[in-house]
Amino acid sequence: MKKVIGFLKRESVLCAAALCAVVSAVLVPPSPAYWSYIDLRVLCLLFCLMAVVAGFQECGLFAVLAQRILSGKKQIRLLTAALVMLPFWTSMLITNDVALITFVPFTILVLTLIARRDLLIPVIVLQTAAANLGSMATPVGNPQNLFLYSRYSLSAGDFFSALCLPTAVSLALLLVAAALCAPAQMVQVRFEAPQTLCRPAMLWFFGALFALCLLSVFRVLHYGVLTALVLAAVLIFDRGLLKKVDFGLLLTFVCFFVFAGNIGRMEPVRALLAGWMERSAFLTSLLASQVISNVPAAVLLAGFTENWRGLLLGVDIGGLGTPIASLASLISLKFYFRQGDARPGRYLAAFLLVNVVGLLLLGGLAAATGC
Repeated sequence: MKKVIGFLKRESVLCAAALCAVVSAVLVPPSPAYWSYIDLRVLCLLFCLMAVVAGFQECGLFAVLAQRILSGKKQIRLLTAALVMLPFWTSMLITNDVALITFVPFTILVLTLIARRDLLIPVIVLQTAAANLGSMATPVGNPQNLFLYSRYSLSAGDFFSALCLPTAVSLALLLVAAALCAPAQMVQVRFEAPQTLCRPAMLWFFGALFALCLLSVFRVLHYGVLTALVLAAVLIFDRGLLKKVDFGLLLTFVCFFVFAGNIGRMEPVRALLAGWMERSAFLTSLLASQVISNVPAAVLLAGFTENWRGLLLGVDIGGLGTPIASLASLISLKFYFRQGDARPGRYLAAFLLVNVVGLLLLGGLAAATGC
């Protein structure tokens, strides 16, 4: 029973998605049409990206990068800005959840070393917003971007033109917030155990695989060829990476594909959602993200509109707001709550303040530009 409860806690989103899929399957009995629900390209690309990023982590790339940026005599204000910017920039390539898994524990270590644990709440909250906002800048930054990029067969020009302005504004807002949350005081940062790269040759190898992933995302290389290459490479050189792939996320996508496909075949529900999306794809997807999270919102609502720009901005900006608007936000929350001196109430208050302000400012910007 303890194992079951532990699984439910660890994979709560997967369990909810599976329940939705099962209930929808009762209303729309399984048939060969179910196969058309599954977006195999998205699943293959997610698997390949997760495997390659796990390889980068195993080589110690991100830990070495962070130490080299932060070591030495620094102004605390610049140090906090660097800590916030690390997940912002890296999430564009390694996804928002991986960026937070990598850099939130590192931030806790750094602020403990300089005896400034009082800055944990503002810095971790801003890191969480930074990962969610930085990840919207690229098709591989988060799962919903990858799905929508594939679903609507977007070009690179279409995608980047839609998101360059909100990304630039997000960067400016984050830098201002990071500067305001810390004093202009000097501090020396020393790490007791300097990180070094493990297996540098493999780092180049994973770099080449990541380049192939990008070629596949931009439809230069077929996803089937990419998947075969990545799977063969992992099986030959490092089978342990398979354990680090989040198969729960892949199964969650499958369940949501089934749920969304079945919803699309229920005429009354389809008419209701289509009506909402016709009025405002941006507002509908933004509000839906606050309740069911932005990834399932993207999968569910994509079948009811051709306004990809409004939907894309809605689910990306909609990652701000409630703690479940972007499931990556729960990663930071868990890391902070494990601290012995954690203050959950203060953390949630700061989280909501930053996210609501960001949601209003970026939402207003998107509305003003015609979404």
